[in-house]
Amino acid sequence: MTGARLTWNGDAVLRGTRAGAARGLRLGAEHVLQVSRGRAPIEEGTLERSGTATVDEDELRAAIAYDTPYAVRQHEDMTLRHDAGRTAKFVEQPMAEEADTVGEIIAAEMRRALR
Repeated sequence: MTGARLTWNGDAVLRGTRAGAARGLRLGAEHVLQVSRGRAPIEEGTLERSGTATVDEDELRAAIAYDTPYAVRQHEDMTLRHDAGRTAKFVEQPMAEEADTVGEIIAAEMRRALR
């Protein structure tokens, strides 16, 4: 009988999967931001252009934000009228609708990191 030797590089695996998760989270956040920008109310495009996606790699958390004085009102006020395809809840809805896609993006980056 021959013996097999197995070396476990757990720390390297954990670092790789965490880095892959962070990359996937960034790509996922950018994806949701892109969908969100396509739904943000538009008059001059200032609100749409102010959108950003950020990632805290230590906490593995992502955020999408719009930086205009009226962004919150446009997002929350369901009584406002918008052009076709533009809507209130332009961040909240894409986050929910794209959750599976974001999960797939993160999983793909984690798999890539393990190769």
